[in-house]
Amino acid sequence: MIELQGRRVLLTRMEVAQAETQRHLGIIERQIATRAERLTITDRAKRRHHGRGASSWTNADERLFQEHVVKLTLARRGEIDALTRKLDRQEKAIAKCRTRHGVSAA
Repeated sequence: MIELQGRRVLLTRMEVAQAETQRHLGIIERQIATRAERLTITDRAKRRHHGRGASSWTNADERLFQEHVVKLTLARRGEIDALTRKLDRQEKAIAKCRTRHGVSAA
């Protein structure tokens, strides 16, 4: 049986790996949102001309933004799905480790 300190180290490593996977997934989501916003602003600038500093995000712009998000998410679907599956496996492994070794959640 693994000693108490060894269990804690193992669990900590698993939690760090899970946090890294969550961080990576968050980065991808932010990249998609940022890119969709840039595409929307570029499309909007081609259609309309506003004065300097004019901010007029319309409902049509929001719909266009959401369309871009969907398209970009679909393009990176494989990477997102793989990370989501990995995150699920990590969560299950951490729960199993806690149950097996009698360690409560931090």
